[in-house]
Amino acid sequence: MPELFVTNYNPNFTGVSATAANVIRQQMRHHDLALVGQPLPGCPAPVTPAQAHRVCRSGPTENRPFAIWHVRRNPEMRSAIWLRDVRRAPIRIVFTSAAQRLHSAYPRWLIRRMDAVIATTEKAAEFVPHVRAVVPHGVDTDLFTPAPDRAAAWQALGFGGSRGIATVGRIRPEKGTDIFVDAMLRFLPDHPDVTALVVGRAGGKFESYLNGLRNRVSAAGLTDRLRFVGEIPSPDLPPLMRALSLVMQLPRYEGYGMVPLEGLASGTPFVGSDAGYYRSFSDAGRVGTIVPLDNPEAAAAAAKALLERDDTIAEAARHTALSRFSARAEADGIDAVYQSLWHG
Repeated sequence: MPELFVTNYNPNFTGVSATAANVIRQQMRHHDLALVGQPLPGCPAPVTPAQAHRVCRSGPTENRPFAIWHVRRNPEMRSAIWLRDVRRAPIRIVFTSAAQRLHSAYPRWLIRRMDAVIATTEKAAEFVPHVRAVVPHGVDTDLFTPAPDRAAAWQALGFGGSRGIATVGRIRPEKGTDIFVDAMLRFLPDHPDVTALVVGRAGGKFESYLNGLRNRVSAAGLTDRLRFVGEIPSPDLPPLMRALSLVMQLPRYEGYGMVPLEGLASGTPFVGSDAGYYRSFSDAGRVGTIVPLDNPEAAAAAAKALLERDDTIAEAARHTALSRFSARAEADGIDAVYQSLWHG
C-alpha cells in the first residue's frame, strides 16, 4: 500500500489543483505516492477513491504505522474521515488551509477532525485548529522559467503588439476582473505596443458579468487590444507566463494566489491588489507593486512604472521565486509534518 495518498476530486483545474500538482511533482521523488481522483499534469495516473479506500482497508504500509491522506477540499476531507472513522482504515489525515477568513460551519466541523493542518500563511493559521506548520505554497521553478528572448516568445503567441499584460483566473467580481478591465481602459490608449489578456472562464451566473465587460471594451474601441481569450490549458500556461511583460492580479479577496508566483518564476513582475499573500511575494516592492483594493487608477500607474524599469527586475523576480517560494521548499515543509505524524 502507498504511504501517501494525495486527493484531487475536482474535475476542473483550479488554483488548488495547481498548488497540489506543484507539490506532488516534488513528493513523487521521495514518497510511495498515489493520486486519488482526477488527473493532474506531470503527476502519476490517478486511482479512484473507491480503489484507494479498498487498498487502505487492507492494513498499514510495510514501513509505516499508517498511511497519510493529504486533502485540500471539503469532499476530500469527508471521504478521508469516512475511511478513517467508519471503515477504521489505518490512516491519518492532513489538510492544507489557505483561506484568510473564517470557514463556514460545515468545513469547520470537518477541519476539527483532521489529524494535522498546514496553513499557507500566518493569517490563515488564525482561522483553523490543529495547525502543525505554516508552509507557503511554492511554484514549480523547473516548469516556470524565463524566456531567452521575451519579445520573441510574445510574438510567437500571436496576440498582437510587442508586449503583453495578463490577468489569469476565474472571471467574477471577487477576482477583480472588472478592476483589471478598468485599469487597462486607462492604460492601453497611451501604450499602443501593449496587448492585454483576460485569461479564464466565467461560467454560469457570471456570463452576464463577462458580457458587460466585453461591451465596455467594445465601446472603448479596444477589442483587438484587450482580449478575452478564455481558459488556457495548464500545459500552455508556462509559455504564456514567460512571454508576458507584466502579470496583473487585482482580486477583492484571495486566499493565497499562485499567479504572481508563476510570473516571478518566469522572470515576470506583477501588480497585485492588497490581498492574498501578494505583499510577501513583492519582496518589499522589488519585484511587484501592491495597490489598494478597487483602485484601477493606481493599478494603471503601477503598470506604467514597472514596464519602464530595466531588465534587472526579471532577474530579481526569478531569484525571489527560487529563494523564497519554490515548490521544493513547500514539499520539504509538508514532509516535516508527515514525519512528525509518523514518528510522533
